Amino acid sequence: MTQNPADSQTSSRGARPFAAFEWMIALRYLRARRSTGFVSVIAGFSFTGIVLGVATLIVVMAVMNGFHKDLLAKIVGVNGHIFLQAVDTPLTDYDDVSREVSGIPGVALAIPMIEGPAAVSTTSMAFALVRGVREADIKRLPGIAGNVRQGTLDGFDKAGGVAIGQRIAENLGLRLGDKIKVLIANGPQTPFGVAPRSKVYPVTAIFQMGMAEFDNLFVYMPLPEAQGFFSKDNEASVIEVFLDRPENLDSVRSAIDSAVTRPMIMTDWRERNRTVFDALNVERNVMFIILTLIVLVAALNIISGLIMLVKDKSHDIAVLRTMGATRGGVMRIFLITGASIGVVGTFAGLILGLLLASNVEGIRQFLKWLLNANLFPAEIYFLSQVPSSVDPIDVLLVVGMTLTLSVLATIYPSWRAAKLDPVEALRYE
Repeated sequence: MTQNPADSQTSSRGARPFAAFEWMIALRYLRARRSTGFVSVIAGFSFTGIVLGVATLIVVMAVMNGFHKDLLAKIVGVNGHIFLQAVDTPLTDYDDVSREVSGIPGVALAIPMIEGPAAVSTTSMAFALVRGVREADIKRLPGIAGNVRQGTLDGFDKAGGVAIGQRIAENLGLRLGDKIKVLIANGPQTPFGVAPRSKVYPVTAIFQMGMAEFDNLFVYMPLPEAQGFFSKDNEASVIEVFLDRPENLDSVRSAIDSAVTRPMIMTDWRERNRTVFDALNVERNVMFIILTLIVLVAALNIISGLIMLVKDKSHDIAVLRTMGATRGGVMRIFLITGASIGVVGTFAGLILGLLLASNVEGIRQFLKWLLNANLFPAEIYFLSQVPSSVDPIDVLLVVGMTLTLSVLATIYPSWRAAKLDPVEALRYE
């Protein structure tokens, strides 16, 4: 029997993987029709779930990255990367040690300071951490330089005043030039025991670091004044070291250990803040796992929707098979149908997520205005605004994971469609 040339041409075209007619049929199955309306509703929910899952994952990962980077910048901007404290003898040679450390490659700044807890008061009282630093040093502190909102640091050593955080000023009702009393428990010895020591200072500068905890904690005074106030004549309590490149912390720390001749206790920011950053990393991983469930549920919806579509289209599948469509061709049709939902949903979620992540602070301000509620209190979250930092690696991870789940979700329903026996499907037609 001679084969029709047209049929032969159609058969050869159909034999090619992902041929045009396979795409045409697959995309037709995605359209809502009266007979497949419920299937299209399931497909719509699957698409929406993938969009929301991808967008939410991108936004949450961006916010968590922003928290990590901002907290690190704020903490290190004020507290330094490495801390040196004296052993056995007081740190009276802090100038020599600071010069030795400053000469080490990779060290940007070495600042000697006095540090001690105190109470500060006007008509009310608050706890503070008082730091004594030199004018030249406080002007180079990353967390202070450029963040003075009122007053000036010029003449800081000779002004006889203090620089305080914005939130301390707000809580105590202080303005530039007002007087503030600093009180410590370790004062002079009296017949009745140790008396508290207090002294009144004018406020010469008010700074805002952008981290609520620090703005409500630190009070800076000139180093000579702090040495007298804390009874530490000609000595410092700690030398804080700032690095050019924080990632070189371990190598610089080893160089400092070799260069400094006197016995010192050396710690770094990782040891002092390990709990905070470990908690952030755990929370970030848990949130990623939880939000991945949204994508997983959407992928399961693709499976259920395709299974129902296969059942509804069993007659069509049988006709395609009798017309010469191979099992592979039928399988590819339903692969395209299911994967189209996942692929389009993934990239729609990607665009939505990037838009939301880049405008998260503006969205917070709008919701704050709309709901008349503070959705991000700085006292709880440390930072004065919602941080956001999109990491390309995280975006690729989210997109790759979603595309993989979406494609895997189509395999079983497509295999079932390919295994359908056309004789059984058309038996009662």
